[in-house]
Amino acid sequence: MEQVLARLRAAAEATRLRLLAICAECELTVSEITQIIGQSQPRVSRHLKLLCEAGLLVRFREGTWVFYRTPNSGPGAELVQPVLALLPESDEILALDRARLEQVKAQREQIAREYFRANADDWDRIRSLHIDETVVEQALIDAIGDLSGGRILDIGTGTGRILELLGKTAEEGVGVDMSREMLAVARARLQRADLSNCLVRQADMYQLPYPAGMFDVVTLHQVLHYAERPEAAIAEAARVLAPNGKLVVVDFATHDREELREEHAHRRLGFEDGAINTWFRACELSPGDVISLPGKPLTVRIWSAHASEQGQKALQANNNTEAAE
Repeated sequence: MEQVLARLRAAAEATRLRLLAICAECELTVSEITQIIGQSQPRVSRHLKLLCEAGLLVRFREGTWVFYRTPNSGPGAELVQPVLALLPESDEILALDRARLEQVKAQREQIAREYFRANADDWDRIRSLHIDETVVEQALIDAIGDLSGGRILDIGTGTGRILELLGKTAEEGVGVDMSREMLAVARARLQRADLSNCLVRQADMYQLPYPAGMFDVVTLHQVLHYAERPEAAIAEAARVLAPNGKLVVVDFATHDREELREEHAHRRLGFEDGAINTWFRACELSPGDVISLPGKPLTVRIWSAHASEQGQKALQANNNTEAAE
């Protein structure tokens, strides 16, 4: 009961209610929040600290930036959602906050457009080498199947397209990437699609900041060919996969286009089915059928594997042993 009272006390203040209302829309930095609320940064920071301590906001760092948003699930979310539902739509202060929030979103959109425009030629050049992306996306949707109520992790999320594609039916979607520029593009895409159940984080694919068994689906879409250690990336993806979950890898079959290595930093010129499936089995995953989508000259393949409950227990035991050593 004491925890519930603490959360209620934290929420029961005008500025903090305003903070909860805007942070329920999307994740925001302190500077963006001060721009919206119109109060000093020290004062806003004190309110944010109280809300985080009460579990009504989650805080995460991305380089030198810190983002805040309301939790998507758990005790904090169970209190925040009904409280925000009580706020009147006609309130003038909240309406002004929403208008300023739209300005912040518009600024993000502009930054994302500029970055995309600067890099679009390179992406278009690579896309022209393989089958149309819409065909790949539909094959990916078919390979994953029903996501209703599940949690998805997209590793190397880039522009956030996979979250946009799959997040509509998921309970929660998370995308991770090391590039802050790409995360800005992804945030703009997700807010445009009104996917408040999806978020992005800066994270290393070799050291994901999530506990074992957290996600029902994990995707690596056109990421593995950039990896110095693809088998380690797959192992880390398998670690966070829930029992009966599915890991899906979308990448190129082996090819000889050396210019992709030289001009676009590809570390691997595609992958053999046997190599991917060997890495799956090393992580106690059961490989599924391989989907092949031939193009000119590149062929896209979709490899998938399931995690059994017994296999995940064995994997976790192995990880615990290595950690102890």
